[in-house]
Amino acid sequence: MNVVAHGVDMVECARLAQMIERHGRKFLNRVFTPAELDYCLDKKRAVEHLAGRFAAKEAVLKVLGTGWRNGITWTDIEVRNHPSGQPQVKLTGRCRQIADDLGLASILVSISHIGTHAIASAIGSNDGEKKPTGGAMHIGG
Repeated sequence: MNVVAHGVDMVECARLAQMIERHGRKFLNRVFTPAELDYCLDKKRAVEHLAGRFAAKEAVLKVLGTGWRNGITWTDIEVRNHPSGQPQVKLTGRCRQIADDLGLASILVSISHIGTHAIASAIGSNDGEKKPTGGAMHIGG
C-alpha cells in the first residue's frame, strides 16, 4: 500500500448549526445522504456528528485534489460506520471516477469532534500500481 494523498479539515459546529437553522432540510438533503442523516440525527449531539461528516467530505476532496467543481456533489462522498464504529468512505458519481483515475484503492478516514469543532483526516492509498485494471474497487477503511 502506497500513500498517494492526505487531506484534513476542521468545521466549527456553531457555523454548521447556523446553516441547518437557516436552510433546514434542504441543506441537509443536499449535503448528506439518507444513511448519514439517519446515523447523525439519531445521536444526542447530532450537530457534532454532522460536522464530523462534513469535515470528512472536505478532507476526501483534498485527497482527490478537486474541490467542489466538475460535476461533484456533496453526496458523491458518503461516510458510514463499520459495525466496529470505524468510519468508512463510499464514493459514487464523479468522485468515484476521479478516484479510479488516480488509482486509489482505499481512502481511510478518521473523525473526531467536541462541542465546538469537528476534525477529519483522510488518507488515499493505492496498491502499488499506477492505475486500477478495471472492475470493482473498494473505497473504505
